[in-house]
This record gives sequence, C-alpha cells and structure tokens, in this order.
Amino acid sequence: MAGVPIRSCFSPCKALDTEEFAGKRRILSDVTRADETQELWLEYRRTGDQKLRDRLILTYAPLVKYVAGRLGSGLPAHVDEGDLVSYGLLGLIGAIERYDPARDVKFETYAMSRIKGQIIDELRSMDWVPRSVRARARHIERAIAELEARLGRAPTDEEIAKKLGITEEELEESLSEIGRSSIAALDELWTVSGSTGDQVALIDTIEDESAPDPQGNLSVTEQKEALADAIARLPEREKLVVTLYYYEELTLREIGEVLGVTESRVSQLHTKAILRLKAHLASAGAAAAL
Repeated sequence: MAGVPIRSCFSPCKALDTEEFAGKRRILSDVTRADETQELWLEYRRTGDQKLRDRLILTYAPLVKYVAGRLGSGLPAHVDEGDLVSYGLLGLIGAIERYDPARDVKFETYAMSRIKGQIIDELRSMDWVPRSVRARARHIERAIAELEARLGRAPTDEEIAKKLGITEEELEESLSEIGRSSIAALDELWTVSGSTGDQVALIDTIEDESAPDPQGNLSVTEQKEALADAIARLPEREKLVVTLYYYEELTLREIGEVLGVTESRVSQLHTKAILRLKAHLASAGAAAAL
C-alpha cells in the first residue's frame, strides 16, 4: 500500500455508502408521502372538507399535465394545451369527489380515465373536426370492414386504396389528415349496447359507482374480448404501434425511433390501426346482433 494515498482507498466506499444512504432516504420519503396521502384520503372521505380536497388536487395535478400532453400531441396546433389542462382539471376534481379508497382500484388509474374522458368530451362539444375529415374516416373504415369480411384478413394499403378508388399516396395523405384531427381513439368512451347506458373505456374499463346490471357486465366483457381479438388481427407494425402507444405509453416520436421511421409515418400507422379496430368492432357488433 506504500505510496498510495489512504483517502483514495476509502473514498469509493464512502461514495457508495453516501449513494446507498441517499437511496434509502428517497425510499423512506416515498413511503412517508404515500402514508400521508392515504391519511389525507381517509380524512377527506370522513369529513368532505374542501381544503383537504384542494390538497388532493394539488397532489395529483401532475396527472392532468401528463394526460393533456399525451392527448395534445395528436391534435391540431390551434388546440391550446392550456385549455386541455383546464378541461382535465375538471375530470380530476370529479375523480377525487367520486373515488372510494376502499375499492381495489389505484386512484391514478381511475383518475387518468376520468381526466381523458373529460378532455375528450370538451373537445367533442367544440366539434372542431371538419365534416370532410369525418366523412373520409368513415369511408376508409367502411372499406376496411368490407375488405376484411371478404378477404378474411387485414387488407393491404393497396387493396384499401383500390377499393376507395384513390392512389396509395392519396390514402396516406388522408390518414395523415385524419390523424391530425383525431384524439387517441382507444381512450374514447363507448356506450355498451344492452347496458343501462354506462360508458366504458376500451383500454382500461373502470367500474362506475352505479354498477351496471349483470347483462351490462357481460357486454363489457364481450367488448373487451372483441377489442383483444381485433388487436391480434392487426398487421405486425400496427399492432406494435398500438402496444407501444397505449400499453408502454411511448410518444409517437419515441415509437418512430424504435421503428426507424418518421413521427408522421407512425401517426399514419396509428390512424390506420384505429380505423381497422373500429371496423372490426363494428362488424363484431353487427354479427352479435344477428
């Protein structure tokens, strides 16, 4: 050990001890915050104190920013993210007022569904999507459904374009325009046929406090099974986009980096996947009604 400074032998160990200590402090801090939040929930449920509600709003406000940012990435430039945050806050407040800590559902999961729903409802009420874009989306969706029924598989871009009487380039342009004008469609709320009018999210169905009847529960289950089947039928790249966007929660730009394509191309793949899923679900619903 001669000639080697003693401090150099012990400083790495000291650094490791410091990092470990800091890590433990972070864990203890997280646990403490979780305990405090749980106590806050229980006290708010017991008293209904508005000051406690406001503290919960501040605690979970970052969820609103996160959801608004994800939804906003697929909207036209004139839609202000600040407006989306305002709409989302209404959803957060509603979630806090309705949430029951005794239920076996994480608040974050429940709240994000409510926040998304509130933002989408507000945007729908504005009716900002041009009629021509809506009509084009319906035409493409109908063409996909008819081709899938006839071919027994997912149709190619060439087949879809030929069915519509347009070129593949025109189909891509239409998909891009629809993509710029649409919200994350799998997060939209759907009314379950045969139920009491309850609305459910296709990705993460959250039970409402006014629970639907048994037949309604069956319909929800069938809807989710139909969605899983529709996703399984998607072409591989579109299936990957749906998985990465909705389940891994990557942005379109991040998915583009994974696939080695541009963000606009990912947007086209996403839009096409959504139209395929809607077409398949519509066909499944029609078949079930027979």
